[in-house]
Amino acid sequence: MAAEVAALASVVSASAVAAAPDTEVWVLAGPRGRSAARLLPGIDELRVVGVPWITAVDRPVDARLVAEVDAVVAEGRFDEAIVLTSFHQSPLPIALLLRLAGVPRILGASVESSAGLLDERWIPGETFPEDIPEPERNLAIVGLAGYALAPGDDGRLHVELPPQRPAALDGLPPRYVAVHPGAQYPAREYPADHFVEVVRLLSAAGHAVVVTGGDHERALTAAVVGDTGVDLGGRLDLGGTAQALVGAAVVVVGNTGPAHLAAAVGAPIVSLFSAVVKPERWAPYGVPVELLGDQEAACRGSRATACPIPGHPCLASVTPAAVVAATERLLALRSSAA
Repeated sequence: MAAEVAALASVVSASAVAAAPDTEVWVLAGPRGRSAARLLPGIDELRVVGVPWITAVDRPVDARLVAEVDAVVAEGRFDEAIVLTSFHQSPLPIALLLRLAGVPRILGASVESSAGLLDERWIPGETFPEDIPEPERNLAIVGLAGYALAPGDDGRLHVELPPQRPAALDGLPPRYVAVHPGAQYPAREYPADHFVEVVRLLSAAGHAVVVTGGDHERALTAAVVGDTGVDLGGRLDLGGTAQALVGAAVVVVGNTGPAHLAAAVGAPIVSLFSAVVKPERWAPYGVPVELLGDQEAACRGSRATACPIPGHPCLASVTPAAVVAATERLLALRSSAA
């Protein structure tokens, strides 16, 4: 049995590994990756372990953490592990735990010397380019490990939608624009008052608008939706959100998780993209995108979680009228392709 333990990174890389014959695929994800991992096609097993050097989890690095990884490895009896991290994260800490747990072959990409922790080490910027989309980065890594996409796989993101459609989606109009105003970090948020005006302008132009958000974003979605939109804030889990986004003619969203979920269901995206990270790496992948935001702003590449520049110029400078115009362009493109 060949089995892969990987940090949740991209649907494309998981699909490539799953396409190999006689291969059982396990995903080892953090708590924040649990819901997304459950939507991945081709995954046989999911295990969740929170490691504080990847995700902000309130736990120490101690013997209990080591024992959790040991238990997963003992259960899976893996032949090899491919460690997939983001470009700014090292694969070596988890590689050390996997090595101590007895995984015989561990593969990954690292700018640091692996000193025996990785049986195969590929160097970002040398083995493959640095500034490429994250799905392509991870596909390059699993390709170097010997895995390729199945014939006919277009290399785009895909998820498996839950079979049950949430009741909250009953009665939605047949054609609508989805607006997701929240983001994980304030530095990546388009101003809420701008979103209010976006929804108003879209409604005035005759478009039905559906506003999505997590349970912690109920106040935001209620403020943004106005008197004309449909407020789904706090009413959907991640799978339900995917089902809402797949029905959207266009999705308006910042550079946050639901942008990639929208890409995975094939929706065109107006991307309100903060300059704190590079769009070459993190812009929505594989679908038509209108990228808005001043990518030359002073916060460029800072990876800041709170905007370090007064007035949040990289996004506040994007007018609601510009967002609506970008939405109209994508709607026209979708209509012409139908």
